[in-house]
Amino acid sequence: MPKVDIWQWSLDIPEAQSLRLSRYLSADEIQRAKRFVKPRDKYMYIAGRARLREILAQYLGVTAESVAIDYGPNGKPMLNAGPHFNLSHSNGRAILAVCENTGIGIDIEQIRPIEDAVAKHHFSPAEYAELSALPRTNWLQGFFQCWTRKEAVLKMLGHGLFMPLDSFDVTLAPGGSVQLTRIEGDNPARWSLVHIAPAAGWVGALALRDAVEPIELVWRATDLDPINTPQKVTHTNDQT
Repeated sequence: MPKVDIWQWSLDIPEAQSLRLSRYLSADEIQRAKRFVKPRDKYMYIAGRARLREILAQYLGVTAESVAIDYGPNGKPMLNAGPHFNLSHSNGRAILAVCENTGIGIDIEQIRPIEDAVAKHHFSPAEYAELSALPRTNWLQGFFQCWTRKEAVLKMLGHGLFMPLDSFDVTLAPGGSVQLTRIEGDNPARWSLVHIAPAAGWVGALALRDAVEPIELVWRATDLDPINTPQKVTHTNDQT
């Protein structure tokens, strides 16, 4: 049974805290932080990268500043000696998935108004048809469930924008099954998708390939939603 640790934290930090955390960053990350024009964007970037390093250091048994993050051919961050990890952030919230067993992709979004044209342009014909058939009260939830599931698949593969979004289909109906049903050049049965709801008004997804289900999620303590002890939830590919 694959175990996935999920961590989340706020990216909104004051300048004093960002100065403290910046000592964990690599030389490249420091240079990137300096390129942000708005101070808040700079502090949020530092909060994301520094906290990522603090958490990964716990798994590696090293200091945060000595964590060596490498990058795949298309820029996916990775650790050569494991564990597998993936980071997502949206509107001041960061979420990190860590798994010892297999590669993983994670994506979160805060639900907000979106035009229908975005779905029509980015989703496959089958996904757009399923989304259009939903009651209007479920449309936004369905949109973001589709979006985060597709992004999680792309992030697991490390393809980013190099793989067309309409080259694979995912389910999206609120309360329905959570599955990848078609993918060009691969067998969808090899994939596992997990619906996550990190907080009220947010939606997300995990994507794993060749993982033996069920998948155990362990929600770790965070500064957003404090948890005294890790919370364990077991998932199959049915949404709960």
